Amino acid sequence: MTLCYLAIAVCLTFFLAWAYFTAQRLNRLHIRVDTARNNLGAALDRRAVVAQALVPQAAREAETALARPLEVNNFEQRSQAERALLAAISGQTHPLLVDASARVQLAHRFYNDAVTDTRALRTRPLVRIFRLGGTARLPEYYELPS
Repeated sequence: MTLCYLAIAVCLTFFLAWAYFTAQRLNRLHIRVDTARNNLGAALDRRAVVAQALVPQAAREAETALARPLEVNNFEQRSQAERALLAAISGQTHPLLVDASARVQLAHRFYNDAVTDTRALRTRPLVRIFRLGGTARLPEYYELPS
């Protein structure tokens, strides 16, 4: 009988440790997603400022893009503004603009990788059943206009 209680205590301890460390990992992943989204927004803003300075005919589109910060609730609005900006600067080969676009591509990749990792852990059955993700929204991917 004592051995049975000991086995139950060991199993319960392992489960609680797993739940604690999984919740901590989810917290770190959500912080990573937030940081990556902020970095992507900064890269998009930087490209808009460079485009505004180097391509005068794209100034209005750049201002529109800068007026729409990259936040969870307005991904589509920012994508539309970026689409208009990219149409205005298409064909431009200035090194600063090319560099800013490359940085946007990298930031976009880091953000979507962070979202993939977070969603992979958040959608596991035990994590969902025990609500280890808390009340945080499931992060969304950001698609760059092409």
